[in-house]
Amino acid sequence: MSSDFNHFGTDEWVVQEEARQREAEAAGRLTFRLRRAWDRIDPRLRLLAGLALAALVPLVVHNNYHLRVAGITGLFISLSLGLNVVAGFAGLLDLGYVAFYGIGAYGYALLASPHFNQHWPFWLVLPLVALVSALFGLLLGSPSLRLRGDYLAIVTLGFGQIAGILFLNLDRVNLPFLHLDKPLNITGGPNGIIKIDDITVLGYTFDNVTRYYYLILVFTALILIAIYHLDRSRIGRAWRAIREDELAAQTMGVDVRRLKLLAFSVGASVAGATGAIFAAWQGAVFPSNFDVTILIILYSMVVLGGVGTIWGAVSGALILSILPELLRNPEMARFIFYGALSLGLLLVFRRRKLSGLTLLGGVILLGLAVKTLLTWLRPEWLTQPEIPTSIARSFYAPLIKALNWWMVHPQNSRAVGSVAFVLAMGLLLLAYRFKARFGYVLWVPALYALTFVWETRLVQEPSITRMLIFGALLVLMMNYRPQGLFGQRIVQRQ
Repeated sequence: MSSDFNHFGTDEWVVQEEARQREAEAAGRLTFRLRRAWDRIDPRLRLLAGLALAALVPLVVHNNYHLRVAGITGLFISLSLGLNVVAGFAGLLDLGYVAFYGIGAYGYALLASPHFNQHWPFWLVLPLVALVSALFGLLLGSPSLRLRGDYLAIVTLGFGQIAGILFLNLDRVNLPFLHLDKPLNITGGPNGIIKIDDITVLGYTFDNVTRYYYLILVFTALILIAIYHLDRSRIGRAWRAIREDELAAQTMGVDVRRLKLLAFSVGASVAGATGAIFAAWQGAVFPSNFDVTILIILYSMVVLGGVGTIWGAVSGALILSILPELLRNPEMARFIFYGALSLGLLLVFRRRKLSGLTLLGGVILLGLAVKTLLTWLRPEWLTQPEIPTSIARSFYAPLIKALNWWMVHPQNSRAVGSVAFVLAMGLLLLAYRFKARFGYVLWVPALYALTFVWETRLVQEPSITRMLIFGALLVLMMNYRPQGLFGQRIVQRQ
């Protein structure tokens, strides 16, 4: 009775979650201890440690391709942080965010290239394009103040599509009052703008990959520090109040209109400044650099890391920037897949030893049964893959040979692999739906189907692999951890 009285007025889910946390702490679970250790570290120390590690990258990596991947990762982190201000802090579903990225890039290209024979200094162009992008953010936010949810998404998506069309078609503009002999070419059309000037600051020119990497690192650190302090300020708390309940925030005296416009402006200015650095780093801009694909990737980063969390935006950008590049190499892709699979099995084994052994044994037995059955009934359906010379000489060649002997390799691997991928995702979702014993039973065919798809289809086609990994990560994250890697669970009353 006293226990019920102590929890009087407290949400039932919150009480249950507190009980689960106490059980996890008593059991000493690894994930719980890691999260508690992470929370105890001062955010400033996390930032300094991350910057120190990032600064060592050019000293360890001497490949320009790897440095370019690290540089584009920094740009994606900046873009994710800017998007997180609008969609995460303020809760505004802005689908026109990439347009501001393009405005900043084209703005720098027009003012620092032979296109119009303008070569303005970087220290003047950067704040200018950030200001112009912020003004466009105000223009987009003003008519969208009364819109929410899907309606706001449609309006902002329309703005993004209009910007993309303008980038593509502003290469033949007729301006009668200028009395030009031929149409004015502003954006270069499909050919874009090339030969953009390198960035020069105080006489120091950033003319190679390593120098640009350090410039991007400093820029990303400044954006991260600014947004961190903005999040902890009164403005950040007001944005979160608007996101949770706009009517309640307005009742408490929050200027909803002004703060929404501020969120649009801050996000747009970050995207515009990032676009300027991207244009100088790439040396050219094209309309395809700012299409819907970039928007999907950015939202995937924010959602994967945790909407509304700074470290979530950083972690999501790191994962979805580096992982696709690692998957380009079939050997590295196979190593990542089986490494992640082994880690998952170890975690299951740590929590429930019998379940982990049963799961592993079930997958092995299912594979042997399927291989034996098809070899006996339909041997003409199967084929034996050849092991490349590079793999045959590697230290894990015996593992690959064992996998090829255990796994079924059909003649038409493309069609069968596509069907197996859909089957695997369906089984994983069903396993989440039925979390009891029946769920563990479903994990056996699900893991076998994933291994089958990986060995017969995805390793051979890295471009398809990367896109399917994107989709699979988001689907599984939304079901198993909808708040993202660093997000917090929220209690919602119906």
